[in-house]
Amino acid sequence: MINEIKKDAQARMKKSLESLEHAFAKIRTGRAHPSILDGVMVSYYGADTPLRQVANVVAEDARTLALTVFDKSMIQAVEKAIMTSDLGLNPATAGTTIRVPMPALTEETRKGYTRQARAEAESARVAVRNIRRDALAQLKDLVKEKEISEDEERRAADEVQKLTDKAIAEVDKALEAKEADLMAV
Repeated sequence: MINEIKKDAQARMKKSLESLEHAFAKIRTGRAHPSILDGVMVSYYGADTPLRQVANVVAEDARTLALTVFDKSMIQAVEKAIMTSDLGLNPATAGTTIRVPMPALTEETRKGYTRQARAEAESARVAVRNIRRDALAQLKDLVKEKEISEDEERRAADEVQKLTDKAIAEVDKALEAKEADLMAV
Protein backbone atom coordinates (compact mmCIF):
# COMPACT_ATOMS: atom_id res chain seq x y z
CA MET A 1 0.00 0.00 0.00
CA ILE A 2 2.72 2.47 1.01
CA ASN A 3 4.92 1.38 -1.87
CA GLU A 4 2.08 1.98 -4.32
CA ILE A 5 1.64 5.52 -3.03
CA LYS A 6 5.38 6.18 -3.32
CA LYS A 7 5.58 4.67 -6.81
CA ASP A 8 2.58 6.70 -7.93
CA ALA A 9 4.09 9.90 -6.52
CA GLN A 10 7.43 9.14 -8.14
CA ALA A 11 5.83 8.43 -11.52
CA ARG A 12 3.79 11.64 -11.36
CA MET A 13 6.87 13.65 -10.39
CA LYS A 14 8.73 12.16 -13.33
CA LYS A 15 5.89 13.20 -15.63
CA SER A 16 6.11 16.73 -14.24
CA LEU A 17 9.82 16.81 -15.04
CA GLU A 18 9.16 15.51 -18.56
CA SER A 19 6.53 18.20 -18.99
CA LEU A 20 9.07 20.80 -17.90
CA GLU A 21 11.62 19.51 -20.41
CA HIS A 22 8.96 19.72 -23.11
CA ALA A 23 8.13 23.29 -22.09
CA PHE A 24 11.81 24.21 -22.10
CA ALA A 25 12.19 22.78 -25.60
CA LYS A 26 9.65 25.31 -26.84
CA ILE A 27 11.59 28.25 -25.43
CA ARG A 28 13.83 29.45 -28.21
CA THR A 29 17.54 29.82 -27.70
CA GLY A 30 19.96 31.37 -30.16
CA ARG A 31 20.75 27.98 -31.66
CA ALA A 32 18.69 26.23 -34.28
CA HIS A 33 16.94 23.13 -32.97
CA PRO A 34 14.22 21.21 -34.84
CA SER A 35 11.99 21.01 -31.74
CA ILE A 36 11.45 24.78 -31.95
CA LEU A 37 8.98 24.14 -34.76
CA ASP A 38 7.09 21.38 -32.92
CA GLY A 39 4.16 23.64 -32.09
CA VAL A 40 3.69 24.91 -35.65
CA MET A 41 0.53 23.68 -37.35
CA VAL A 42 0.13 23.68 -41.13
CA SER A 43 -3.19 23.82 -42.94
CA TYR A 44 -2.95 20.58 -44.90
CA TYR A 45 -5.95 20.17 -47.19
CA GLY A 46 -8.18 21.97 -44.72
CA ALA A 47 -6.97 20.20 -41.58
CA ASP A 48 -4.41 21.58 -39.14
CA THR A 49 -1.49 19.18 -39.17
CA PRO A 50 1.75 19.31 -37.15
CA LEU A 51 4.67 20.55 -39.23
CA ARG A 52 6.62 17.36 -38.55
CA GLN A 53 3.99 15.37 -40.46
CA VAL A 54 4.32 17.42 -43.64
CA ALA A 55 8.05 18.20 -43.65
CA ASN A 56 11.39 16.89 -42.49
CA VAL A 57 13.08 19.39 -40.15
CA VAL A 58 16.84 19.30 -39.62
CA ALA A 59 19.37 21.71 -38.17
CA GLU A 60 21.52 22.68 -41.13
CA ASP A 61 24.00 24.56 -38.97
CA ALA A 62 24.02 26.33 -35.60
CA ARG A 63 21.74 29.12 -36.80
CA THR A 64 19.69 27.60 -39.62
CA LEU A 65 16.93 25.01 -39.86
CA ALA A 66 16.28 23.28 -43.17
CA LEU A 67 12.86 21.89 -44.01
CA THR A 68 12.18 19.45 -46.80
CA VAL A 69 8.46 19.41 -47.51
CA PHE A 70 7.10 16.01 -48.52
CA ASP A 71 4.38 17.41 -50.79
CA LYS A 72 5.83 20.10 -53.07
CA SER A 73 2.46 21.86 -53.33
CA MET A 74 2.60 22.51 -49.58
CA ILE A 75 5.75 24.66 -49.62
CA GLN A 76 3.80 27.94 -49.53
CA ALA A 77 1.50 26.72 -46.75
CA VAL A 78 4.45 25.57 -44.62
CA GLU A 79 6.23 28.88 -45.16
CA LYS A 80 3.10 30.80 -44.20
CA ALA A 81 2.56 28.65 -41.08
CA ILE A 82 6.10 29.36 -39.88
CA MET A 83 5.70 33.09 -40.53
CA THR A 84 2.36 33.32 -38.72
CA SER A 85 3.59 31.32 -35.71
CA ASP A 86 4.58 33.43 -32.73
CA LEU A 87 8.23 32.39 -33.01
CA GLY A 88 9.36 35.46 -34.94
CA LEU A 89 11.01 33.46 -37.71
CA ASN A 90 11.23 34.38 -41.40
CA PRO A 91 11.64 31.36 -43.66
CA ALA A 92 13.27 31.59 -47.08
CA THR A 93 12.35 29.16 -49.84
CA ALA A 94 15.09 27.86 -52.10
CA GLY A 95 13.52 25.47 -54.59
CA THR A 96 12.19 22.51 -52.64
CA THR A 97 13.97 23.42 -49.40
CA ILE A 98 12.80 25.97 -46.88
CA ARG A 99 15.57 27.51 -44.80
CA VAL A 100 14.71 29.14 -41.49
CA PRO A 101 17.51 31.35 -40.16
CA MET A 102 17.47 31.90 -36.41
CA PRO A 103 17.81 35.57 -35.57
CA ALA A 104 20.30 36.40 -32.84
CA LEU A 105 18.64 37.01 -29.51
CA THR A 106 18.83 40.49 -28.06
CA GLU A 107 19.56 40.96 -24.38
CA GLU A 108 15.94 41.93 -23.82
CA THR A 109 14.55 38.79 -25.47
CA ARG A 110 17.04 36.64 -23.59
CA LYS A 111 15.78 38.06 -20.32
CA GLY A 112 12.19 37.53 -21.41
CA TYR A 113 12.88 33.90 -22.28
CA THR A 114 14.70 33.47 -18.98
CA ARG A 115 11.64 34.81 -17.15
CA GLN A 116 9.49 32.38 -19.11
CA ALA A 117 11.82 29.50 -18.20
CA ARG A 118 11.69 30.47 -14.52
CA ALA A 119 7.90 30.57 -14.64
CA GLU A 120 7.81 27.10 -16.20
CA ALA A 121 10.21 25.81 -13.55
CA GLU A 122 8.11 27.30 -10.77
CA SER A 123 4.96 25.68 -12.12
CA ALA A 124 6.85 22.36 -12.21
CA ARG A 125 7.90 22.86 -8.57
CA VAL A 126 4.28 23.59 -7.63
CA ALA A 127 3.16 20.44 -9.45
CA VAL A 128 5.75 18.38 -7.56
CA ARG A 129 4.62 19.86 -4.25
CA ASN A 130 1.00 19.11 -5.10
CA ILE A 131 1.95 15.51 -5.79
CA ARG A 132 3.66 15.38 -2.39
CA ARG A 133 0.55 16.81 -0.75
CA ASP A 134 -1.63 14.18 -2.43
CA ALA A 135 0.69 11.37 -1.34
CA LEU A 136 0.75 12.62 2.25
CA ALA A 137 -3.03 12.87 2.26
CA GLN A 138 -3.28 9.27 1.06
CA LEU A 139 -0.94 8.20 3.86
CA LYS A 140 -3.04 10.05 6.44
CA ASP A 141 -6.14 8.30 5.11
CA LEU A 142 -4.43 4.94 5.60
CA VAL A 143 -3.64 5.87 9.21
CA LYS A 144 -7.27 6.89 9.78
CA GLU A 145 -8.44 3.57 8.39
CA LYS A 146 -5.91 1.85 10.68
CA GLU A 147 -4.24 0.13 7.73
CA ILE A 148 -0.81 1.43 8.70
CA SER A 149 0.69 2.70 11.95
CA GLU A 150 1.73 6.28 12.59
CA ASP A 151 5.39 5.23 12.56
CA GLU A 152 4.99 3.70 9.12
CA GLU A 153 3.23 6.83 7.97
CA ARG A 154 6.06 9.01 9.28
CA ARG A 155 8.69 6.86 7.55
CA ALA A 156 6.73 6.91 4.30
CA ALA A 157 6.23 10.68 4.59
CA ASP A 158 10.00 11.11 4.97
CA GLU A 159 10.56 9.01 1.85
CA VAL A 160 7.98 11.04 -0.07
CA GLN A 161 9.75 14.20 1.08
CA LYS A 162 13.05 12.81 -0.20
CA LEU A 163 11.43 12.10 -3.57
CA THR A 164 10.09 15.65 -3.59
CA ASP A 165 13.47 17.15 -2.74
CA LYS A 166 15.10 15.10 -5.48
CA ALA A 167 12.50 16.16 -8.06
CA ILE A 168 12.79 19.83 -7.12
CA ALA A 169 16.59 19.58 -7.34
CA GLU A 170 16.19 18.18 -10.86
CA VAL A 171 13.86 21.06 -11.75
CA ASP A 172 16.44 23.54 -10.47
CA LYS A 173 19.19 21.78 -12.39
CA ALA A 174 17.16 21.86 -15.61
CA LEU A 175 16.38 25.54 -15.08
CA GLU A 176 20.04 26.33 -14.47
CA ALA A 177 21.01 24.55 -17.69
CA LYS A 178 18.30 26.35 -19.68
CA GLU A 179 19.31 29.74 -18.26
CA ALA A 180 22.94 29.07 -19.14
CA ASP A 181 21.83 28.07 -22.64
CA LEU A 182 19.77 31.23 -23.00
CA MET A 183 22.46 33.57 -21.73
CA ALA A 184 25.22 32.07 -23.89
CA VAL A 185 25.92 34.48 -26.70
